[in-house]
Amino acid sequence: MRCLGGVPYCSLVATLLCFSGIALFCGCGHQALTESERLIETYFARNMQDYITLAYIIQYFQYFIYGLASFFFLYCIVLLAEGFYTTSAARQTFGEFRSTMCGRCLSSSFIVMTYVLAVLWLLVFAFSALPVYFFYNMDATCHTIDVLTETPASINQLCVDARQYGLLPWNAVPGKACGMTLSNVCKTREYQMTYDLYIAAFAGAGITLLALLTYTVSTTYNFAVLRYLGRKGMGARC
Repeated sequence: MRCLGGVPYCSLVATLLCFSGIALFCGCGHQALTESERLIETYFARNMQDYITLAYIIQYFQYFIYGLASFFFLYCIVLLAEGFYTTSAARQTFGEFRSTMCGRCLSSSFIVMTYVLAVLWLLVFAFSALPVYFFYNMDATCHTIDVLTETPASINQLCVDARQYGLLPWNAVPGKACGMTLSNVCKTREYQMTYDLYIAAFAGAGITLLALLTYTVSTTYNFAVLRYLGRKGMGARC
């Protein structure tokens, strides 16, 4: 009971959320980018020069994902360790707890870093919604085509143009998919899997954002206890 009473449950929950969110975002996002390149290459661009820039951007994003996963794994471990450090279990084990200037400075640094990361990750969360929006529009267009199968003339006017979303240059050929061609694309396994992967990556980004906000609350609370209540025999439990 003594050990359980000193567990930083908020930090522990935030760590589990962060690990699961980053795993979803990085794993699904990496595979979704690979599948997106295949879809563009197969259905929207015939010349390799039309999507070579997109291919390089996807490759850079995948490298970024590798570094992101490693950074968050280490940072979450450090924040969890900081949560354990500021619990009453440390004071009960090692004697009377006395916060030092270095300890308070370190805790305040974690607060600032976590807050900045939360703001930056909010931008990542918003950015991860863009491919979901693209595939949602594409899926809605395909559904409209399936409804209007009896009027071929109207169907051929329904298109999804990758050039309008900045995925391809304006001189790319064909650059878009229309009518039954678009409907067939939406029925492929590659399209369905890519759409699901982007949704999972978007959900992972949301979970990670929630974890960072939880970390911000817990580190702020821990710092307040460390600063003001540490000498009064009260320990942080967040």
